[in-house]
Amino acid sequence: MGANHTLIARDCAEPPAVSWQEEIARAIRDPIELLRELGLGEPDGPGALAAARQFPVLVPRPLLARMRRGDPDDPILRQVLPLHAESAPQPPGFTADPLAEQDALPVPGLVHKYPGRALVLAGPACAVHCRYCFRRHFPYAENRLGDEAWKRILAWLARHPEIHEVILSGGDPLVMSDSRLQRMGHDLAAIPHIRRLRLHTRLPVVVPARVTTALVEWVRDYPLPLVIVIHCNHPREIDAHVINALARLAAAGATLLNQAVLLRGVNDSVETLAELGETLLRGRVLPYYLHLLDQVSGSAHFTVPEAEALRLHGALRDRTSGFLLPRLVREVPGTLAKQPVTAEPGWSRCRE
Repeated sequence: MGANHTLIARDCAEPPAVSWQEEIARAIRDPIELLRELGLGEPDGPGALAAARQFPVLVPRPLLARMRRGDPDDPILRQVLPLHAESAPQPPGFTADPLAEQDALPVPGLVHKYPGRALVLAGPACAVHCRYCFRRHFPYAENRLGDEAWKRILAWLARHPEIHEVILSGGDPLVMSDSRLQRMGHDLAAIPHIRRLRLHTRLPVVVPARVTTALVEWVRDYPLPLVIVIHCNHPREIDAHVINALARLAAAGATLLNQAVLLRGVNDSVETLAELGETLLRGRVLPYYLHLLDQVSGSAHFTVPEAEALRLHGALRDRTSGFLLPRLVREVPGTLAKQPVTAEPGWSRCRE
């Protein structure tokens, strides 16, 4: 991106009326309040309230503002509202740890599943609780990233020269302060064999005020190539504030990609997926993966069958530019990469 674009992205960034920390602090944590704010009725029975006790509601108000009042089927609301279906008996295969991550922890807080890459659980906190989250049952208390745990992670990485990419995930790594993120980034860049850093985050979408001047400057000055993978499932999650936040990160030099999950009642239409790709591009983000649902207990009602997913992906391929076509994948525990979902023979594996 040229210098003029950089200036535009910086000049149009106005200080938010409410800081990102305040936005998280004042987020909605009660399903009854969430429904009341949208002019809707009571929760979906006692099963919904039980689900909210097991996996609490957390919805920041900037995201709430993009939901349609009076619409119980709003695609953004559907991602965050607990339903009775979460507490109902789950189909076979839906488990608390669908990706077997607890079998891939060489040291607490570090997930190592794929050659050449390792994932750091930077913290348990998110700015939003998505009801389909594959880590909704993860034992974060056993993987807290305190100073000693971080030293053990750095020591493990230093002993493994085959690791050339580190992924900061969570939770959400951008829930950390700018200063802590800078310290972690500095520590990782000091390991000679690490070539790039990747951040997986939902915060620029759900609380765009998180893209502070300090964060943008860190992105601009970071010595390694930096890839920021956002998570957005529906085009209406992206408004002008989100576009500006993403454009600022891109102007600072980050490579921006999007991972979406194919969700029943949210984005299971060709029109929605096509619009999502076009809207992402306005923020300088390219579609990366379209995941089949990870089979975490409580999420079965979001399932889109594989045959339908293939039909949707094929129709999307026929109507959009190739660079706006995400790869349709699923994650299979024990494999060395994300697995492509395709009816066509001869496709190579997608590398995460």
